[in-house]
Amino acid sequence: MRVATWNVNGIRARGEQFAQWLSSEKPDVVCLQEIKAKLDQIPQICFDEGYTCYWHGAGGYSGVALHVRREFADRVEFIHPPFDHETRIVQAQIEDTVFTSVYVPNGGKDFDAKMAFLRDLTAYAASVRDSGRNLILCGDLNIARSDMDVHPKERKPRAIGQLPEERELFEELLRAGGLADVGRKLYPDDENYFTWWAPWRNLRQRNIGWRLDYVLASESLAERAVSCPSYREIGTSDHAPVVATFA
Repeated sequence: MRVATWNVNGIRARGEQFAQWLSSEKPDVVCLQEIKAKLDQIPQICFDEGYTCYWHGAGGYSGVALHVRREFADRVEFIHPPFDHETRIVQAQIEDTVFTSVYVPNGGKDFDAKMAFLRDLTAYAASVRDSGRNLILCGDLNIARSDMDVHPKERKPRAIGQLPEERELFEELLRAGGLADVGRKLYPDDENYFTWWAPWRNLRQRNIGWRLDYVLASESLAERAVSCPSYREIGTSDHAPVVATFA
């Protein structure tokens, strides 16, 4: 099973890149964030016949999507948790596993709203766990989990995305949901494992970035994870796609 997450930062600008990548990589489940488009604005090239696609956007801001490869599952139920606002979360249930694409608010304009969303996300993850289902939660969480997840040149103790209270909520999300951070589980000592780079001073080319994009999985599934690379060379979004493979 291969599960991918990618903040495309505008599907209208990145539609051809996404379609080429999807055709080449063929993940079983694809979670997108920041599609920044309504359904009728999605480029036609993005509707791959090999996937059941669910686009959830309201215009030029936010928006998420979930694609499930038809060979992987022919019956998929898509719903939105009740705390969804600004088209930030959608889930797909396939048998006893819930796949969730989420885009956490940045917090720069309304930090309290970000924290409230994270608390709701934590309660959501706990409810999935309590129901006996597995959860694979993917997306742009807009938090660098630890200092290791930020290049030394970018570490700023009071920067949003690196604040102690955000990181505490991140850890609570893992605990409450019984989740593991797949990337860090596989690469515990990799200090150059980033997924986002500010779009200036060639920071992406120099790999001076942050890790903001995650695949979180129920512990039993995370034990089966064999790889979870960040593909810095793919696309022109400021985020890289991250693809987790489970045996």
